[in-house]
Amino acid sequence: MTEEATVTLDGKELEVKNFSDQQKYLYNQMVDLKNKQGRLNFELDQINASYSVFENAFKESFKEDDEKVLEKSKTSS
Repeated sequence: MTEEATVTLDGKELEVKNFSDQQKYLYNQMVDLKNKQGRLNFELDQINASYSVFENAFKESFKEDDEKVLEKSKTSS
């Protein structure tokens, strides 16, 4: 027994096999866009996490510079 693809639209369950060619095209566009949206959100999560790593390293680099300046001023005094 093969399960037919169905879509729920405004509370009504519709079978994809009964769609017109235009409806199938529009439906496939929506499915593809939803998949792209998921992939982009996944990539955006990776970008945000990576950005945080670089941002923290950048901030740390200034702390290291500040510590070097403090050490130099202590040895110069």
